[in-house]
Amino acid sequence: MSEECFVPRLPVDCESTRFHDWTISYEKSHILKSICKLGSTKCCEENDANRCDLCNYQYSLELPHLPDMVFHKNKLVLQHKDGALMEFKPMDALAMVSNGKQPLEVACAQEWRETRPEQTTKEKFKPFDWTFTSTYQGTMNEKIRAEPTEQTLNKFKLMQRENIIFYHDLTLYEDELHDHGISVMSVRIRVMPSGFFILLRQFLRVDDVLIRMHDTRFHHEIENDYILKEYIHREAPCSELQNSVAFWTSPDEMQNYLPVKTKELQKLFYK
Repeated sequence: MSEECFVPRLPVDCESTRFHDWTISYEKSHILKSICKLGSTKCCEENDANRCDLCNYQYSLELPHLPDMVFHKNKLVLQHKDGALMEFKPMDALAMVSNGKQPLEVACAQEWRETRPEQTTKEKFKPFDWTFTSTYQGTMNEKIRAEPTEQTLNKFKLMQRENIIFYHDLTLYEDELHDHGISVMSVRIRVMPSGFFILLRQFLRVDDVLIRMHDTRFHHEIENDYILKEYIHREAPCSELQNSVAFWTSPDEMQNYLPVKTKELQKLFYK
């Protein structure tokens, strides 16, 4: 069931569906404004209960900069009737970006920093992951219990043709790294008669430097009382990916060319 959920001036698109014991919903809206509601030269007070969305992000995350595009109202939510809750939100994803180290220092990193005129003297010396790499794997409440497993996702089942009951693709944040590549965090879900599948992906491409992917997949089959979770980190320098140049802008294709650096499997129990 679709509807338009209105906030002052700007609409938020939202949709929800009931799937067995789950309520699955999403919200989607505009990007975060780049100027405080008080103007370009002012900021809300940190303890102001009515501080604007921009100041809320800046105070909460304490990052020197935010990505060019933060879709701060976008979120995917799965709520089980017994209380288990899974959410995918941009604030939580950006909270996983390191503001204590600068793991990738290349020529375009300095150029990226120089395009941020609001940078203060203190920030110039503060280490910061300007690629916005995040290992975010979703937000879950205490009703979900995770256990390591050796059981892999049923890829054969996922490749079978089924009717799509519910589908959506949301961008949480994106930055074009001053035209030197892209860093984007997105989440998409599809619900089929047999269950649901979620892909949370952070894709980074720094042109002529490296390509990196953090993929977290969730697959629930209705006959099971758990969700299988698979986290994979893939990465390689561009010098080793010359045979796949045609796919550098296509994450779905690039996952077939990038070597796996880390892989973790878990069962998520929610009852």
